[in-house]
Formats: sequence, C-alpha cells, structure tokens
Amino acid sequence: MGHENTFYPLKEDLDALYEQMRNEYVIGEEHYKDHNVKRGLRNEDGTGVIAGVTKIGSVQGYIVQDGERTPVPGKLYYRGIDVEDIINAHKEQNSFGFEEVAYLLLMGKLPNADEYRLFDSVLSKARALPQGFFEDMILKAPSRDVMNKLSRGVLALYSYDGNPDDTSMENLLRQSIELIARFPTIVANAYAVKRHVYDGKSLYIHNPKEKLSVAENFLRMLRSDKTYTDEEAKLLDMMLILHAEHGGGNNSAFVCRVLSSSGTDTYSAIAGAVGSLKGPLHGGANNKVMEMFRHIRENVRDFGDDEEISAFLAKILDGKAGDGSGKIYGLGHAVYTISDPRAVLLKKYAADMAEKNGRSDEFRLMERVERLGLALLADRKKLSIPMCANVDMYSGLVYNMLGIPDELFTPLFAIARITGWCAHRIEEVTTGGKIIRPAYRAAFKPHEYIPMKERK
Repeated sequence: MGHENTFYPLKEDLDALYEQMRNEYVIGEEHYKDHNVKRGLRNEDGTGVIAGVTKIGSVQGYIVQDGERTPVPGKLYYRGIDVEDIINAHKEQNSFGFEEVAYLLLMGKLPNADEYRLFDSVLSKARALPQGFFEDMILKAPSRDVMNKLSRGVLALYSYDGNPDDTSMENLLRQSIELIARFPTIVANAYAVKRHVYDGKSLYIHNPKEKLSVAENFLRMLRSDKTYTDEEAKLLDMMLILHAEHGGGNNSAFVCRVLSSSGTDTYSAIAGAVGSLKGPLHGGANNKVMEMFRHIRENVRDFGDDEEISAFLAKILDGKAGDGSGKIYGLGHAVYTISDPRAVLLKKYAADMAEKNGRSDEFRLMERVERLGLALLADRKKLSIPMCANVDMYSGLVYNMLGIPDELFTPLFAIARITGWCAHRIEEVTTGGKIIRPAYRAAFKPHEYIPMKERK
C-alpha cells in the first residue's frame, strides 16, 4: 500500500551512468590538508569553528588552558541555567517542566506564575491542527517515515498561515508557539496513519486536550485507550526537557540558522532542521543504538562474557557487523569528553526503570557495551582526550520501556528540539545581520569547453 510511483531506470542503464560519474566525486585528502580546510567545521584539535554568538544554550565538555583542551564533566545550560537543576527542581515539586523550558528558551528568562499561566494557556489553545489539515496533508499522503511526514507537515503549515513571510519578532513568536504546540499532534497523527496504511493496524485518532502537558497529551494521542500513568508522563517530560536545546552549533540548529540567515520563512527553516535531525549521525542515532543492540543480542551468546562482546564490537568497528558503518552508536560526542550530562541522568532513570520492568539484563548489556566500547575506541584511535557515552545510548531504552515504538524515537527528539530551533531562528533573524556563506576551495583547474564532436 502507499503512493509509490517512482521512476526506476533499468539497472544496466543506471550502472552505466554510475561508471561514468563515480570518479568525478573523489577529492583527495591533500586538498584538505594543503589548504587547512576544516572538515565538518572542526579544528584539528576537535574543537568547533566559532560560527556565531548565542544567548540561548551552551554545551560545555572541556575548557581550553594554555591553548589545549582540558576535559571536564559535561554541562548543558539553557539561558545560563544548568538543565540538571531544572530537572531536579521539577522532580522535587512533582511537576511538569517542558512548558517552562519552552518559555525560558523563547522568552529568555524564567516566567513568574502569571507569565507561565498565560504562556501555557496560549500554547494549549494552539495544539489543534488547522481545519482539513489532517485529512489533506496526513491521511491522503501517508509516509513510512514519520520524520519525513513531519517535515512535509511543517512546510504545509505555510499554506494555512495568513501571514507566513513576516519576520517581525511578534510574528516569529506566534509561529514558534504554534509549531511547538502542533509538533506532537502532527507526529501522533502521522504515526497513526503510517501504522494503519503500512502495518495494517486499526486507525485511531485522538485530538489533543487543553490543560494537559505536552508529555501527557502525546501519550494520550499515541495510545488506543488514551491511558497513561503520571510516572510515565513525568518521565517523558524529563526526556523532552533534556532534548529541548543543545547550543547553536549542533547540526539541526545550525541548519535552521543558516536557512534563517537567508531571509526565508519560518516553515522552510524549521523543515530543514527536521531533515537534519533525521540523519543517523544526529537525532537518528537513537534508532541506530537500538538496531545495534539487536545485532549484538542476535550474535553474542553470553552477555556476561566481556571477551565475546569485545570481539563483536571489534567486528562492528571493522564494518563487518552491525549496519556496516564502522560505528558503535551511542559512544562519543563532538563536545562532551568525560561525560554527557544528559546520558548521566538518563542512565540513572534507565537503571531504575529496567529494575521495575524486569529488564535489568538488557540494561547491564548496555553498560558493558559502554565500558568495553569506550576502551576499544580509546585503544584503536589512540585517544588523548576521554570519550563518553552520549544521550543516545540510553534514550532508546527509556522510550522502549515507555512503550514508544522505535519509529517515534527521533520524532520525539524533534518534538522537544523545536523549542531550541525556534529560539535560534528568532535570534538569527534579529541579531545575525548577514547571510551565512562560508567558502569552499575549488579542487579543479579551469579548462576550455570542448565541442561534442571533439570529445573522446
């Protein structure tokens, strides 16, 4: 079922075309080294090239002393506030915190009680999709991939906006609130249709309810019986808080800022960020972690045997096992060194949940892969800077124990991160002032056009 109508050329024709072009897409390593080209906008010591200034979020995994990176335990700040303090405060109060974080990131400060009530009320009222949107944009054009449907849905919202191109701060705030409110609804509906069309399951659509938190609403819309426990909703709320923002240098936020710097509309900029997050080297890594562990469970006989696990991890690094990428997903980060604060928090909650759900063996396997994988990577790469597990190592397990299907791991990431993207868009539009346009060095020499009859 579906809407497949893609044109596929004959394989022999495609192979012939491939042979004609493949060598034209090879660029020798010398072109990068000779001209000090910083691949991935990374300096040789692993630090990021400074591309801008932001007041929204900060990721700290090392300090620079005497010109060298010195590892420190990781910290994540939202508008200068340690995210761990935010989570601990809401845990003590037994309250939901994602809406407060959305206010903090968008508005630049923590709200007082009246400010919070107003913001929460506006956000709650904005959750319903425009009339006809579900039928025309989701039901009639189902997708196997929820992230692709989310991206298309974001672009489609342009057509339902009476003032889509206005980049005044007031209009950007309105659009941001609507997108934050509608992301969970689009994702839940897109998954329900995907499940019905491609998996042959019954179709049920639940509308969002006002006065429920984002976490409560999502679980309510996701489940056929609309039920969830307070503990489940509070745990999902914590996950949303942890994923809401990660500085301007992360790939999807940077995409959003690059697009915003061109003067394009909000929907185009946010759809680009969604596409970036889908990538397995970014938000899609949480799916890859769970896929990797399925490979491990299928091929390792004794989960308590360090040698057997290490041998299989070595095969993964050699590209001879797993997905063939040569990557141990869930390990390593571009900024964090000693620890990823999000992974530290999630690991603790994952351990508690695994104990309650009778899945401690699964959790202990993850711990072993973390320990053995890091040792293997340190040995192979001759690392001088520590490497740590990242947020993706344990987030998939937590989602899985909440009964959330794998296809929704990355869309949930997007439901959280839309807050950071919108804040970065507003900041770029109002303070950037120039289109972001780095240079690429040409790896060819000019040559003359040769007429067809003279070509070999």
